[in-house]
Amino acid sequence: MEFSLPILPTISTTFIVLSAIFVAIGWGQIRKRKIDAHKKTMTFAGIFAIIFFTIYMSRTVFIGNTAFGGPDNLKIYYTIFLIFHVTLATIGAVLGLISLISGYRNKLSLHRKLGPITSIVWFITAITGVAVYLLLYVFFHGGETTSTIKAILGF
Repeated sequence: MEFSLPILPTISTTFIVLSAIFVAIGWGQIRKRKIDAHKKTMTFAGIFAIIFFTIYMSRTVFIGNTAFGGPDNLKIYYTIFLIFHVTLATIGAVLGLISLISGYRNKLSLHRKLGPITSIVWFITAITGVAVYLLLYVFFHGGETTSTIKAILGF
């Protein structure tokens, strides 16, 4: 049995997991009132999320997205799950930006309200992102991959 993981999805998934781990560490730090450590940790969480997004979008545009390669009877469930994940990831990214900016600008009333919600959304996003990765590349062989450029321009 051949076992091979695609490098870019593996790297990008690693960065989103690192981002979630750093969010968890940062949450623990702020509960202990370690404000400077929290700020640094959450900055790293944001950097890891940006690295994930950069790899993901570069791959999406230039290489493409991988279609679900599992059984046809599971495809509808995978698609619904993927839509849930992408929606949550988008919400999490927006909340993350607002949380980081409000923290950096010392708008702490907003930051304190939004931070826990953002963290929970981000944890769920990371978990569902890992599930998507496992479904596409580990549990099943990925389907066809077509770049956005090729799909749009036809070459």
